[in-house]
Amino acid sequence: MSSSHTNDPRQPSAARPYVAPQVAPQDLPVGYAGFIAVIFGVAGVMFRYKLSSWLALIFCAQSVANMRNIENDLKQVMMAMM
Repeated sequence: MSSSHTNDPRQPSAARPYVAPQVAPQDLPVGYAGFIAVIFGVAGVMFRYKLSSWLALIFCAQSVANMRNIENDLKQVMMAMM
């Protein structure tokens, strides 16, 4: 047991905790769920497809759940739900 400890190539003094890189809010990936919700919503209203309407609700809920902190004001959330 002590021989494996002495032959350990890792150096605990060189270990550093992981720090996530800082990403600017405008560089985050685009959320396509809101756009897909609009497309399914329009298809559901125009063609009276119930499945499209349900999918629009699901994608709308997903886009609201994945909103970034800079977008989380009451006006933005209400417009996304509409």
